[in-house]
Amino acid sequence: MKLKIGKQVLVGIILSVIILKFQSCNSASDFDKPQFVSDSMVAHFDYFTYKGDDDFYKENPLPADDYYYNPILPGWYSDPSICTNGKDYFLVTSTFSYFPGVPLFHSTDLLNWKQIGHVLNRGEQLPLEGQKVSEGIFAPAISYNPHNQTYYMITTNIRRGNFFVKTKDPFGEWSDPIWLSEVHGIDPSFFFDDKGKAYIVNNDEPDGGSTYEGHRAIRVFEFDVENDKTIGESRMLVNGGVDLSEKPIWIEGPHMYKINESYFLMCAEGGTSVDHREVIFKGKSPFGKFTPWDENPILTQKHLNPDRPLPVTCAGHADLIQKDNGQWWSVFLACRPIENEFENLGRETFMMPVHWSKDGIPRITKGNEVVPRIIQMEGVKRDTAITFGNFEKEDGFNSPVLGMDWMTVRGDAADLYSLTEDKGFLNLKCADIASNELKSPALIARRLQHHKFESTTSMYFNPQTDQESAGMLLMKDETHQYLLLVEKVHGQTQISVKRICEKSSENLVTRPINPKDNPIQLKITSNGREFGFFYAVENSDWSLLADNIDAYYLSTANSYGFTGTTIGLYASGKSHFK
Repeated sequence: MKLKIGKQVLVGIILSVIILKFQSCNSASDFDKPQFVSDSMVAHFDYFTYKGDDDFYKENPLPADDYYYNPILPGWYSDPSICTNGKDYFLVTSTFSYFPGVPLFHSTDLLNWKQIGHVLNRGEQLPLEGQKVSEGIFAPAISYNPHNQTYYMITTNIRRGNFFVKTKDPFGEWSDPIWLSEVHGIDPSFFFDDKGKAYIVNNDEPDGGSTYEGHRAIRVFEFDVENDKTIGESRMLVNGGVDLSEKPIWIEGPHMYKINESYFLMCAEGGTSVDHREVIFKGKSPFGKFTPWDENPILTQKHLNPDRPLPVTCAGHADLIQKDNGQWWSVFLACRPIENEFENLGRETFMMPVHWSKDGIPRITKGNEVVPRIIQMEGVKRDTAITFGNFEKEDGFNSPVLGMDWMTVRGDAADLYSLTEDKGFLNLKCADIASNELKSPALIARRLQHHKFESTTSMYFNPQTDQESAGMLLMKDETHQYLLLVEKVHGQTQISVKRICEKSSENLVTRPINPKDNPIQLKITSNGREFGFFYAVENSDWSLLADNIDAYYLSTANSYGFTGTTIGLYASGKSHFK
């Protein structure tokens, strides 16, 4: 009997050892660890999280399920344009020198939006080499032509000229660019008449040339749909703006509509800052004469008290759409500066109903009306998957392709990153490119969409030389960045926060670490005015590396430019001005 018990005990011990060894090999520290963790020149990111925590959304819950928050696309989604086929709605925004270009959103009710891809997702569609962050793709305009059931997206590549792409299936691929060398200036837009004719309106020089800084005109070409080319010469429709005697500046972003047998030409005026506004002209044909409405602008916030609470500023660059129930709505860009001072979110996409004046003119705001942050859209129910408010995003990199939130700079960077989807890792090469160069670095970035946020990642990285670094990056442009980096300096691995300036980089704080082959957790937080930078090695608690880091440095108020700040994962084998 004793011998029998001894065998059972022995078998149990052997099984226990086997189970323990199996569990050890499959623990988070071994099984989940990439086998290539010791690879030189490669950083492996296990996940990325982003969590918005803005006070406005917490303090102002939506009153019912047919309400939405403005902006409907928070964060840097500027220059919105919208179209419909009568059933589906499609919306696009600018991307400047980020890749892929022109995010494409779809909705069936105008309230619930979902990104379905990018219009420009191939290198041959989007040549961006050597362009600054605020160059590249300006103000895309999307249109649907019911006469040939084709969708068109026309835009400006600021270093290459104006072009359009087209498709019959916006859920699929779009054509290669069709360049329009004779259409100069920026912000072209198609207009398809109900009579079957087509036109392109655009910003360009006025007849005789500009007479003051910012003096521009709106011009029109007739367009041959069958042969994809313009017809005849360009004609000037608007010289300068509503009132040339006042020397209005930067008339741009034109859209043409035919409503109740009248033609309307709607444009932005005043530049993209606080004097931004939307104005409208009325005519009897696509070639004019177009007369400005005597109560212009139809949208602006420029004259309001700058000390008002929760200000929305820079409103303009609008587009109009009619719902299937006959209601008219507008999409436009605007900003949400903190106490009217600065922000890092860029120009965002807002949406408002359109009202009609007694003389049949569409308007969006009137007098001292403010752009509301909460709006009701009767008859539509808000979905659970929404694009606005506080939300969380998490990417475990378990897909063979990057999610639609992610962008690279000046190209697809396909040779600098890979996805190990079976293990859930994003792998970035420490290539000989730094984030402050006019090249395509190993950077995978997404938009900031909240003043207050928290973003984290876990990284396996073992730098072998003083040139290698990897971590998280906050980018406004080439010369305004903050980096949370792991690097090696004089043989010592360290973690640091750097500030990139125009001709130098500055170490704000540095601390030695010894991660060996353990993961390094990184975290960036924001309260809108300051950033905080944290780290943890393996499973330790978060350690504060730097706080009260000035967010104004990255803002448009300080750096100018047309984009918002992006946050991302980054690796490099080249120093930043060191």
